Amino acid sequence: METRRVMLADVAAEAGVSTTTASYILNGRAAQMRIAPETDQRVRAAAARLGYRPNRSARSLRTRRTATIGLVSDQIAGEQYGSSMLTGASLAARELDHVVVMGESGGDPELERLLLEEMRERDVDGVVYATRTARTIHLPDALRGVRSVLLNCEARDERYAAVLPDDEGGGRAAAATLVAAGVSDVWVVGEDPTPEATAGPRRMAGIRAGLAQAGLDLAGVVACDWSVTEGFAATSRWLARGVRAEGLVCMNDRVAMGVYQALAEAGLRVPDDVSVVSFDGSAIAGWLRPVLTSVQLPFTELGALAVRRLLDPDDHGGTDSVPMAVRHGGSVRTARGGTA
Repeated sequence: METRRVMLADVAAEAGVSTTTASYILNGRAAQMRIAPETDQRVRAAAARLGYRPNRSARSLRTRRTATIGLVSDQIAGEQYGSSMLTGASLAARELDHVVVMGESGGDPELERLLLEEMRERDVDGVVYATRTARTIHLPDALRGVRSVLLNCEARDERYAAVLPDDEGGGRAAAATLVAAGVSDVWVVGEDPTPEATAGPRRMAGIRAGLAQAGLDLAGVVACDWSVTEGFAATSRWLARGVRAEGLVCMNDRVAMGVYQALAEAGLRVPDDVSVVSFDGSAIAGWLRPVLTSVQLPFTELGALAVRRLLDPDDHGGTDSVPMAVRHGGSVRTARGGTA
């Protein structure tokens, strides 16, 4: 049997006030209308007892706002990092009295178009458009004319509001961590083959700049895809040539996991023989022994900032780069021979 929806009139009757007074209170206008605090408390208590929920459709007709945000992504919900972005976005939305409605396209352009059109039909107050990989995009036509913020991506040749991790700053931090340990012979492991991806080139630029600041050059790059198996295979081939390095910067934690295994099979110890720094700050970094020093991606902060910018009426576009902090483990020797 269907349960009747609790109406505003029911709350008013329960609290012994007029419907208008109950409306003012539940819409946050009690102080403005000079309603006594005791009445305010009585109405809110009545609403809680009855399980009253405001009618969003009716409220949107009055305010021209639906208190909902659309979040459309390619494929982030099942990813550890994507989940963190969603958590940050949802928490920020709740702080601003909004809820997030999400759709995932799986990289299908037609499904993406349908999802964006669905968000427009829902009259959401704005759309956060997110990607799993930090990259440049061609702005979807269905997103034009909609208040929106790009999350973990930026539009090519267009000044759209965007929120990205500061990968170049992260590269500088990785280099500085090795330099502070007295490491001068630094190699990078990993090369991003995705043309539109931004993380790899920006991390590399930061690493080179950080080393240059200390008067050092990057010794070389061990090219490989960003995976455990490729990191292991490429590092094993490199070590088989008799090459050695004091420090390695791995482009992500999965590469570092493969590097650890290759070093161990070659009889080299981390950090006694080779210091290792990585990027991501993922669960893998904590599982490795010694614990991997990794530059952490701030995905929760990214999601939260995207929502705050979306709901800020004074935001005028441009890109925000969120700092990446070094999460220290035991994979880097200190200048005195300990670990950092």
